[in-house]
Amino acid sequence: MKRLNSFVSYVKIIAVALLLALNYQLFIVINSFAPAGLNGIATMVQYKTGFSIGYMSLIINIPLCILAYYLIDRMFAKRSLVFCLVYSFSYIYFQEIGFEAFQYNANGHDTIFPVILSGVISGFVYGICFRNNASTGGTDIVSKYISKKNPYLEFFWVTFTLNTIVAICSFFVYATPDGEGGLTYDYKPVCLCILYCFISSYIGSYIIKGSKSACKFTVITSHADEISKDIMENLRHGTTQINAMGSYSHGEKQMLICVVNKHQIVDFKNILKKYPDTFSFFENVNETYGNFKRIK
Repeated sequence: MKRLNSFVSYVKIIAVALLLALNYQLFIVINSFAPAGLNGIATMVQYKTGFSIGYMSLIINIPLCILAYYLIDRMFAKRSLVFCLVYSFSYIYFQEIGFEAFQYNANGHDTIFPVILSGVISGFVYGICFRNNASTGGTDIVSKYISKKNPYLEFFWVTFTLNTIVAICSFFVYATPDGEGGLTYDYKPVCLCILYCFISSYIGSYIIKGSKSACKFTVITSHADEISKDIMENLRHGTTQINAMGSYSHGEKQMLICVVNKHQIVDFKNILKKYPDTFSFFENVNETYGNFKRIK
């Protein structure tokens, strides 16, 4: 079973690597803006020199994956290396055969649309990679190493800082000649880069956290059995009951813990309204695990 799960993870990593290479070829490079991370630097290098993103990715990511193998996590490093190799060689191949008929070339107008498309796709790729203990290389590896050395630094804040540097550089890289020997600078590539980073980070974070969100209620009451029965009959959820004592009155209470679906929040509150001497609060749960449907 463990080998099967590992095999499935590698299949997912290879699939999203192909998807990201296609994403760069169809939406990003043709519209002259830098995406997130070190791949954004590779994109700017190709724009200025013609040196392929695929080769630049290999030069950057192979040493980073080797360092990650020794300094971060071996499984993470191996899976990241697989992703980077598939992505790089796929992009080189796609570049050779050309996808002119399928490219979204905005011609400098309404470039926000290919940015939105590419940002969503990239966010999906990032999320799938991290859920399978891998990365897309570049700043993802750098950020993870920095976060490991200094756990107080939030991973996504480190990534955001590195991406900000890329956005600032794009202001100068994508300057256009003014016809008089000078250059015309435009904030549009910076804005497109920031929008791309925001969309991809949001989608990636959503996938990493999971879509099985719920709400956890903590209830302090003197009517634990009645409330538990009411919840079971009306919401089809069980509760966990813990003995508790009030610190002021030293009176005995019961604490109930129950996780319900978001659409059941109002129904849960209505149940609690029927019972006096009951205090409750709830908090969001990003994802739930396990199967509790078999209720006798």
